[in-house]
Amino acid sequence: MQTSFRDHFLEQWNKYFGIAELPITFYYSEETGGAIEMSKPKGRSCLICDLARVRNGESIFFNSETIGCMGGKRFTGYISEMRPTFRYFISCGLEGVERGERYKISPEVVDEFIKSHKHLAAGKKNIIFKRWDKLTESDNPEVVIFFAQGEVLSGLFTLANFDTIDPNYGVVAPFSAGCGSIVYYPSLEKESKNPRCILGMFDPSARPCVPENMLSFAVPYERFVQLAGYMDESFLITPTWEKVKKRFNKVR
Repeated sequence: MQTSFRDHFLEQWNKYFGIAELPITFYYSEETGGAIEMSKPKGRSCLICDLARVRNGESIFFNSETIGCMGGKRFTGYISEMRPTFRYFISCGLEGVERGERYKISPEVVDEFIKSHKHLAAGKKNIIFKRWDKLTESDNPEVVIFFAQGEVLSGLFTLANFDTIDPNYGVVAPFSAGCGSIVYYPSLEKESKNPRCILGMFDPSARPCVPENMLSFAVPYERFVQLAGYMDESFLITPTWEKVKKRFNKVR
């Protein structure tokens, strides 16, 4: 990517969002991008928890061996199958075999839900996560991910609808695991003629990995470039937004 664009967005972000947390990015590569390799987990682990390191400025990468749960591997495209008891895991459980999270009313509903899923193929060995300010010329971000609370989300949401006609189109919030909302769904949107932004992190299983009242807002990179180009002509230049900005910067 062009570091001139990286730096320009940093200036814009500081101008309109002050000290709000910087976004992170990911992309797939056969290389490591200068990032730190994650260790193979000894037990089950959550990718969302690991991303706290990226939000704090550390660049890391995963592969099929270092993502610590089946769901994480599937939503990042390293596997396509579900474990046989998954239909019970997110519904009512199976006595003596699988605890049920009760996110869906029945195993049969889970079966139909899974049928609607397209397979996302990772395609390359590693998935690299970097914070925006850590990107270099050799990086090629595919998705930009914001972790933000209400006031910042209001700005991102409104900007994502700046050039849309359909009020239901600019942003969607599909039911998903936390990693699905920041990797799987925005990756599918990349292939769309008019890619949408994904509001997420509603997954109760992932909530302990992020601060209270924080959600995610994931944007396919090409759409992100478009939205960044609108900042200086949008509501962000108005007194209305200045009031909101003062509010969340004070809270921060």
